[in-house]
Amino acid sequence: MIFKDYQQTERVYHIISIHDLENTLHYGIQFDDKLSYHTRYYEFHRMIDALKPEWVPSWVIRSKAVFASLNYPDNHKFHSHTAILALKINPERCWIANENCANQIYEPFVLQNLQEYAPCVHYLQTEGKELLLQYWNTSHSFTENLVYRYDKKERYDAEVLVLHDIAPEDIELKYIISDHRMMDIDAWKARFCCCR
Repeated sequence: MIFKDYQQTERVYHIISIHDLENTLHYGIQFDDKLSYHTRYYEFHRMIDALKPEWVPSWVIRSKAVFASLNYPDNHKFHSHTAILALKINPERCWIANENCANQIYEPFVLQNLQEYAPCVHYLQTEGKELLLQYWNTSHSFTENLVYRYDKKERYDAEVLVLHDIAPEDIELKYIISDHRMMDIDAWKARFCCCR
């Protein structure tokens, strides 16, 4: 794993485009502060929220969450031109779910309106719906996860739904990712910020 365990760091990790870095470090993070939220994700999150069982607390609303990870494997493939941030969170206002269940329906959700791919609506209404029910039924509070560590189970890709804003002082820039390398901030500054 790239980072030490949450029990040691008390941090979760959030990935952003480097184009959003200045605003994020200055103003913090809100669930809807990026253009991509409205153009790529809002309706997707709402579809998942519509299947949320009643036993999940009312304050857990995927369409109002900031998404984070507990950690990444050493061989994780990050998108180029992104930054990895460490976030200090309120564990009482966070929820854990298996991202693998939601990720399997994202492309069909996006492509269902293209004529050639319209038949994937059937997938969304059947297998996709079952995956989303599984997403919720295997979800739990962040604090419960700290006790039982569901995130350590095989095939459970824990995503953290952070259901509060993140203040600038609770954000630390850890890595910058380019096409060719992943550099921590000291290495990045040494490479690009020193006069030669």
